[in-house]
Amino acid sequence: MSSVDIVIVNWNSGERLRECLARLRDQAAADVRIGRVVVVDNASRDGSADGLAMPDAALEVRRNAVNVGFARACNEGARGSVADFILFLNPDAAPEPGALAVAARHFADPVHAHTGIVGIQLTGEDGAVARACARFPSVWGIVGASVALDRVAPRWCPPHFMAEWDHLEDRAVDQVIGAFFLVRRALFEELGGFDERFFLYYEEVDFSRRAASAGWRSWYCAHARTFHEGGGSSSAIPARRLFLVLRSRLQYARKHFSRLEAALVYAVTLVVEPCSRAVLALHRRGLRGVGETMAGYAMLWRDLPIGPRAERPAR
Repeated sequence: MSSVDIVIVNWNSGERLRECLARLRDQAAADVRIGRVVVVDNASRDGSADGLAMPDAALEVRRNAVNVGFARACNEGARGSVADFILFLNPDAAPEPGALAVAARHFADPVHAHTGIVGIQLTGEDGAVARACARFPSVWGIVGASVALDRVAPRWCPPHFMAEWDHLEDRAVDQVIGAFFLVRRALFEELGGFDERFFLYYEEVDFSRRAASAGWRSWYCAHARTFHEGGGSSSAIPARRLFLVLRSRLQYARKHFSRLEAALVYAVTLVVEPCSRAVLALHRRGLRGVGETMAGYAMLWRDLPIGPRAERPAR
């Protein structure tokens, strides 16, 4: 029997966290055992981490005095794990009964001897299957997306998320989304966990790329499903959310691209994209959206990733 530890990072998730924990009671299987469930609370102010209970599992709640970021909180939750696998699960995800066991069984199949990460099908409130698998970011992809080429000419500039594919069959992909991110513990330890320089966003992209460089693949399983609300608590702070996305993108470019490539990503992100994002925000949310967009960029200019470049992994 294989064992899985589950790590959930919480920040003002409200009732979604309790709903998530309730769904985990339906994940038991004869061949897959849940070892422990660790909730790492990043200084929530809404009481969402208070009074949590799971009668059928070893639940541990770890509280941080300040918000230390998603990557660091995931690493804290995984510390001390002795399970075969670790599932990093968002609090706004609600796996269907047996979904964890279906995903975990892939690791026992000799065909998946080199599979290190497994993700499953995500659905929204309308029941539609989300296009959640993604390509590794490229310089051309980032440049094209900044001027909407990924939307107007997707065949020439494929978007980051694999929108052209219906996500109805299993396949190997570059990256599965971090809402349901099942990893071999040995691989997690081999890579040193998530890079804590990513406060929020891109941490699973970076991890998946490092795993691929080490000879491991990511696998998308269409035969297990979880509801995923998407956006989560960060949707309530659009300006800061934009800042965190863009800052993590620049950190990723510094780590994985050449100096010239990273410089191009910086130029596009800081000079070209503010204009295109402001126009899109005006169309979608009016002047308020423009204000939020500019506030996000103001945060980015005040906290640019500069100084010595991040160490680039061997290729």
